[in-house]
Parts: sequence; C-alpha cells; structure tokens
Amino acid sequence: MLTEKQKTFFEKLKELYGNEMLPSFEVIAKNFGFKHKNSVWQYFNKLKEENLIQEKNGRFFINKELFGAVMFSSVVKAGFASVADDYVEKRVSLDESFDINAPSTFLFTVSGDSMIDLGIFEGDKVVVEKTNTARNGDIVIAFIDGGYTLKTYRNKNGKVWLEPANSNYPNLYPKEELIIFGVAKGIVRKF
Repeated sequence: MLTEKQKTFFEKLKELYGNEMLPSFEVIAKNFGFKHKNSVWQYFNKLKEENLIQEKNGRFFINKELFGAVMFSSVVKAGFASVADDYVEKRVSLDESFDINAPSTFLFTVSGDSMIDLGIFEGDKVVVEKTNTARNGDIVIAFIDGGYTLKTYRNKNGKVWLEPANSNYPNLYPKEELIIFGVAKGIVRKF
C-alpha cells in the first residue's frame, strides 16, 4: 500500500511523462525538486513492488494498464432509463479501441459539414491510419487536385471519385491527381 507521498509522486510521474519511457533518475530528481537521485530510486522500488512501474531492458515505464478510461461491463440504454451495474470490465484507451499502430496513426480535427450524414461533425477528431490504398466505401483523407479532404472513397468500374455525406456538396472527381493519405478508423467527439 502506498503512502500519500508515494501516491502524489506517482500521480505527478503519470502527469509529466504519461505512457512514454521514463527519463533517468537524475532528470526526474531535477524535475521533482529532489537533491539526490537516490530519492527517486526509493520511490521506484515501491512503485515496482506495487506493479505501478515496470522495467524492460533497463528502462522504466508506467504500467500501460493504468491508462485509458474505465469501461463498465454493463450497457447504457439510449431509450428508457434502466439500472446500470457498476462492474468494471477493464480499462480502455484510444490505442486499444482504434487498434492504433503508432507512428502510422494520426488524429485530425474535422472542419466543415460535408460528412454530417455519416455522423462526422465539425470539431470531431478523426482517427486515421496512414495508408496509400483504400477500398470502395472507406472514409479517407485524400489529397485531390491540390488540397486535402475527408470523404468516402468510391471506385466503380475503374472510375474513382470522392463522395461527401451531405447533399449540399458535389462528388469530387480528380482532374489531375488523387492521393490517398489514410483511412478513417473512427471519431472522437468531445461535448
């Protein structure tokens, strides 16, 4: 069990370094205002014992299972209210939910309303896996005739175009070039 000082140290460690490889004891000591790196080592020993920090090839990481949002095993109905069970199933992160494969996955902020009929709104964050190929029906970020856009990729009998999801916008047919940057894997929306 951690003391309050150890909990505070760990929370600050998580806040400053997230799920990246932790820096040297010297750097942490300096950032936390310790006079000696030995103080950091003492905290690390306790955090390792509690499985909050893990060591791999002589480098330290905060346990990956401690990141992400808590996912409950019960569902929440969007219709009539129901009793929800409070059973935690696991922690979920964007990495797991969208099968993120860094460094080939990116987030882009949507601007405009050309994809609203698919539920993609201005301000949404689109999770995109970088690839230069797409299948018919994929939502893609593409470079077409000098500009980037988010649209549905269409290919029928060798004819390729980009289709908006809003009847106020026309289909985009490439005049000079069409380069697929990546395929959308999902969206993240903040209320």
